[in-house]
Amino acid sequence: MIKAIIVDDELGARESLSKMVEKNCKNIQIVAKADSMLSAYEAITNFKPDLVFLDVEMPNGNAFDLLEKFDKIDFDIIFTTAYDHYAIKGIKYSAIDYILKPIDPEELVQAVQRFEDKKGQNNMLDKKIQALLSNVKPENKLKKVGLPDGEGLVFINLSEIIRCDSDGNYTFFILTSGKKIIASRTLGEYEQMFADDNFFRVHRSHLVNLQHVKKYIKGEGGYVVMSDNSQVEVSRRNKIDFLERLSLL
Repeated sequence: MIKAIIVDDELGARESLSKMVEKNCKNIQIVAKADSMLSAYEAITNFKPDLVFLDVEMPNGNAFDLLEKFDKIDFDIIFTTAYDHYAIKGIKYSAIDYILKPIDPEELVQAVQRFEDKKGQNNMLDKKIQALLSNVKPENKLKKVGLPDGEGLVFINLSEIIRCDSDGNYTFFILTSGKKIIASRTLGEYEQMFADDNFFRVHRSHLVNLQHVKKYIKGEGGYVVMSDNSQVEVSRRNKIDFLERLSLL
């Protein structure tokens, strides 16, 4: 049986999620519920759960303040939040699961299934949490993203990515070190994820880090020369938007 704790400052949200888990996730036992950062810390310390359903905002702090109180995190997390919170991008980058409220039972079941599928792979958990805490701190400009590489996750700084190339349902990341990493997600997913981080999809097969663009060469669509001297085609349909985006840097 999987031991779980629900952390949410709203009584209705705690009870609703508890009933939903009881009905739809037979392998999970809710061993405690908490309504604040302090009570959550005490519950996690006392009950040692396998999984914590953790609301982002809480009285007297937030979920990230809570996580920083632990020297070692040996429980997995599914974040819950009532809206597309400012921290959702940091959570996505760190490859940690989350569910938007109001919680849909099907999305809950899927999130729990993902947790069960990866249970026992907590060797990556500390790295995920470190990346998360780094990503959600406003003063920290050095964002990290966790890339699923078939064996687990590898965490890299966004500034290290020169470009991303599509290969069907996979994406190749070309890094400043010269290394290539293949991730088991589509280029479209990374285009959406990196939309606010100076990445631009210049071609259906190429997403480039604008900070690594050295030169644009004119043509029907033209092409760009990247910091590693690689040349990347710009599609005719994306040319105008791309040049406008470059001019804003």
